[in-house]
Amino acid sequence: MYQQIADALREQITSGKLEPNAKLPTEAELRDQYGVSRETVRKALAQLVNEGLVVSARPQGHFVRRRRPMVFRPQAEFRKRPYSPEMDAFMTEYSAEGREPRQEIEVAIVEPPEDVAKRLRLEPGELVAVRKRVRYLDGEPFNINDSYFPLAIVRDSEVMRPEDISRGANEVLAELGYRQVRALDEIYIRMPTPEQVHRLDLGPGTPVGVHMTTGSTAEGQPVRVAVTVLPGDRHVISYERQREAPNEEA
Repeated sequence: MYQQIADALREQITSGKLEPNAKLPTEAELRDQYGVSRETVRKALAQLVNEGLVVSARPQGHFVRRRRPMVFRPQAEFRKRPYSPEMDAFMTEYSAEGREPRQEIEVAIVEPPEDVAKRLRLEPGELVAVRKRVRYLDGEPFNINDSYFPLAIVRDSEVMRPEDISRGANEVLAELGYRQVRALDEIYIRMPTPEQVHRLDLGPGTPVGVHMTTGSTAEGQPVRVAVTVLPGDRHVISYERQREAPNEEA
């Protein structure tokens, strides 16, 4: 029965009958409507909370979650920067949409994870600099963006500072002689790690998309691996593709 109750409420939410911020029927009203126990009603409501459709605001009750997903566009990475002299691309784009973006940045020198070391073709024992970012929109943690660079390349550069780089770390690499001309994108869909659950304050059962980008120079040298973790209830991944014009024979 709890599944039937959840299904009925979910249909009202997805159809728009229950609009964002609308209050759901109380537990007592649902018990009377379906003739079930309090435990059954609570299981139904908990399922909707876990799906990200409903928020619990006790003692007021349960409300339909207002969802304003972030559109993540991997192809925008190499667009000309800076968008503004004071803020990086993320801050500028979402400020222009009337939202309130902010990000927490940490920089550390670490031994790279195995998958990062493999993509950067590092020798055993080589260290990397990592810029770890949690990006927030309207006060909610939206995604993680951790970028790894061979330490030998970025030591003493702006990459090592825990602050916004208005023109972007890619341009800093270019100024150091490592302009990226090719990026390999990989997207994995899975459940989050405990660390990611903590950093993003994820509810139970929330899957994530993991976007891994390896940037390489014209000589084929990989110089950056970026790992972006995108909670499934907060993002739309948008790719734009263009068909190449056919070659015209003389």
